Amino acid sequence: MFAQPFIQHAYLAGTAIGVAAGLVGYFLVLRAQVFTADALSHVAFTGALAALAAGLDARLGLFVVTVAVAVGMGALGRRGRPDDVVIGGVFAWLLGLGVFFLTIYTSTRSGGNGSAGVSVLFGSVFGLSGGRAAVTAIIAVAVSLIVVAIARPLLFASLDETVAAARGVPVRLLGLGFLALVGVTAAEATQVVGALLILGLLAAPAGAAARLTTRPLRALGLSAAIAVASVWLGIWASYALSPAPPSFTILAVATLAYAGAATYDRLRRRAGAPVRPDGAGGSPVRAVAEKPAGVG
Repeated sequence: MFAQPFIQHAYLAGTAIGVAAGLVGYFLVLRAQVFTADALSHVAFTGALAALAAGLDARLGLFVVTVAVAVGMGALGRRGRPDDVVIGGVFAWLLGLGVFFLTIYTSTRSGGNGSAGVSVLFGSVFGLSGGRAAVTAIIAVAVSLIVVAIARPLLFASLDETVAAARGVPVRLLGLGFLALVGVTAAEATQVVGALLILGLLAAPAGAAARLTTRPLRALGLSAAIAVASVWLGIWASYALSPAPPSFTILAVATLAYAGAATYDRLRRRAGAPVRPDGAGGSPVRAVAEKPAGVG
């Protein structure tokens, strides 16, 4: 299996994207912005098809449109957080535009057909070339490093933005910057799991991590680990169970991880597990309040 070049490329890109999705996804869950990620998945679909309809590389539309809309939604919201009205409006409008651009592409471009739209919707990680996989991995690693660099102030702003602002944290700037990172991650993840399934890779590992520990920084790392494991096992399962699509198997593993974590958490609560002395059973707010490193 690992002697196949397309498998090597899939694991290279998939691993880096898994780390980025896990890190970004945890903050999406913590900030209650999962609906934002869902909207951006449709933006990625529309951006890619707009680029194809214009005769450009689909990746150009993926990144430019997704990041621009993400930042634009943040600018319309309070302190860099778009509300449900803004997100819902963008969601519906851009999905309609996606259908419009797909129609233009299939009817005016020579050789254009519906397979391009299917590829954008469901991903094609096995179709990545070596160069494209390397670029994807580099961008995903850059996103991961930025998230790690801003993790503490972003965590503080996510849990109590009023206090964070009073302590001098640039809450609005952090919110806009984070949404830009979400946009880049969504554009990258489209190549692995597709626009329709991005939300699962962003939300399921993060939700599982939040079920397993309430220590924010520990949960952040655990979310990335679960996302990477989901990609690894999903690619292997897709190859072993061919013709099962990799996007399906990756999301199936991620969903099972969340279901397992939720079951474990429920059983632990029923058993009345005591609060651990290291604070693992405490609240994230307390954990940050005790040590808001890098803030103020």
